[in-house]
Amino acid sequence: MKKYFYLLLSNIFLFIIFPIIRLISKKFYEKNILPKLINFTCNSGPINYQRKKIIPNANGKVLEIGIGPGSNLKHYDNTKVTSILGIDPSEELNQIAKKRADKYNLNIEFLIESASNLSVENNSIDTVVSTYALCSIPEPEKTLQEIKRVLKNDGIFIFSEHGLSPDKNVSFVQNITDSFYPKIAGGCHTNRNIEKLIFDNGFEFIELNNIYLPGTQKFLGYNYWGKAKVESK
Repeated sequence: MKKYFYLLLSNIFLFIIFPIIRLISKKFYEKNILPKLINFTCNSGPINYQRKKIIPNANGKVLEIGIGPGSNLKHYDNTKVTSILGIDPSEELNQIAKKRADKYNLNIEFLIESASNLSVENNSIDTVVSTYALCSIPEPEKTLQEIKRVLKNDGIFIFSEHGLSPDKNVSFVQNITDSFYPKIAGGCHTNRNIEKLIFDNGFEFIELNNIYLPGTQKFLGYNYWGKAKVESK
């Protein structure tokens, strides 16, 4: 009963209250409500569990795209990671991430810029991390090309993303909600085929897993996670 009450309440906020607030004042919504919404969502139990699976695999010089509120920071192994460069276009989320970073012994630098146009040298990164970022980046193909550019020859791309479900009923809902959901969720698209995006942009999978995240609505909860490397030529 508690589960269904929570589901009903979250849907009321997601599909009624938040859209009304955004309609009244887009600037107020995006500056004051959206960063808190993203921070809350990105630190939910099921998503944090996915982060714990992949982030400890990062090593060496790390680039995290869409670092957002810094939800991954507590999961990095500082005995394996030499430095972290966190990229995000949001100043509001950047401030949250900086406060969170103070809690951890990490060598980290933050840059406010687009992941599709990185100011990072070619072949300079050991690990690129993307968690729940490819869904909202405006140009995911360009971003993946940038990831290829900055990765060293033996570099690894580790990811955990939500996206298009293979189930027809769920993907039908995803395609419908995608017409309005990005407007209230910081550009987050529910129906991107993450596996196809990564593969089509010149990566080969070292590991790829899929699951519906427990406790998450199916249209938001189909998860892809794993590791990839630049395709051998």
